[in-house]
Order: sequence, then C-alpha cells, then structure tokens
Amino acid sequence: MTATLPAGPRTVDLVLVDDHAIVRQGLSSVLGRESDLRVVGEAATPEEAMAVVAATSPSLVLLDLKLSGAPGLAGLDLCEALVTAHPGLAVLVLTTTLDDSIVAAALRRGARGYVVKEVDTSELVRAIRTVHAGQNAFDPKSASAMVRGLSSHSGPGAQALTARELEVLRLLARGLSNGEIGKALFISQTTAKFHVANIMRKLEVGHRAEAVYVASKMGAL
Repeated sequence: MTATLPAGPRTVDLVLVDDHAIVRQGLSSVLGRESDLRVVGEAATPEEAMAVVAATSPSLVLLDLKLSGAPGLAGLDLCEALVTAHPGLAVLVLTTTLDDSIVAAALRRGARGYVVKEVDTSELVRAIRTVHAGQNAFDPKSASAMVRGLSSHSGPGAQALTARELEVLRLLARGLSNGEIGKALFISQTTAKFHVANIMRKLEVGHRAEAVYVASKMGAL
C-alpha cells in the first residue's frame, strides 16, 4: 500500500472524450506529465464514453461537444447522461464551440466547467484541478459568455448586478481569490470581498461556486 502525504494533491483520474484520436493522444501526453493527473480511458463516441466511464470510474471527464457520427452537439446530451448515471462525476467541457447559450446549456446539463481548445496547457490543468476540487472553472472567453446576459436577464425578484459586479463575477468564474481579483481590477482586497459578498447576496447563495452556477443559469433565461 502506497502512503499518501496529507498535504499532497489527490490523483485525478480522467477519461478523454473527443472524436479525433490525435487530440486525445496529445491531451494524454500533455496531462500525463502532471503528477496528480492520470488518463484512465478514452472515447470517440457517446456510446464508447458511457462504456468507458462505467468501466473505469474516473473522477473527471474531459468532454468535447462535437462528436463524429452523432447529431449536432451530442456532447450536451452525453454530459447529462454521464452525470445522471454517475452522481458525483465531474464533467469539464473542452471544445471549439463558444456561444453564450451553449455554455449555459452545458452547465444546465451538469458540466462543472467550460474551456475552449485555444487555452494553453497551464490553464487547462488549472481548470481540471479547480473542477476536481468541487468548484466551477471557465477560461476568460467562456466566463464572459456565461455572464453576458446577467445585467438584463434576472430571475424573479433578483437584483441586477452592476457592471463592476459582473467583472468580479467573471474573475470568480476563473477561480481567482479576493486578493487576485483586487489586483486584476486595481482595487483593494477588502473592496473585492465587498463586491463578492454583494454578488452572493443578490444571487441568494452562500458559496462562491454557487454564485457562478446560479449566475450561469440566470444568464440562460
């Protein structure tokens, strides 16, 4: 039995779902260099994905939305099927498709994050670790798409977010701390904390990750 250091990262077992073998091979090679990431399976179709996930019990699926031989954005239906069949499974979308409604739809179907394929390796690895830790993760473009409609599409009784709060929310979606948000927006950490508290109050949530999730649902209305 191998001992694990208390402070060490937990291994993230990954299944890669993409219809291009060369993409899966490249991802497997790149992610395999990280000591806490391990690719345990690959799939090119929704049917293969369901079978591989059932056989390997991964903690996270890296999912493309466009899959050859399947109609439209089959990955959306697959995402929902995976999280329904395997409660607790994390799905992180990695795709070329970037559209406000599609980002929101992916989250409604159970995805915990959304990144486009143009991100660099460090940002993808960060997103994987963030999602594995139970938080939502987005690259900057996906985060913007996710919150785009918030100022004009609020839920019943909800207070509209200000322009500054939308900026803070985009940074929250990227997993930044209050201090990092302050530096990015050239405001103090205390002011950043104040904005985060206001966002959570307006969205009626108790946690930062909940704020991102609820905001994504509101933006899809």
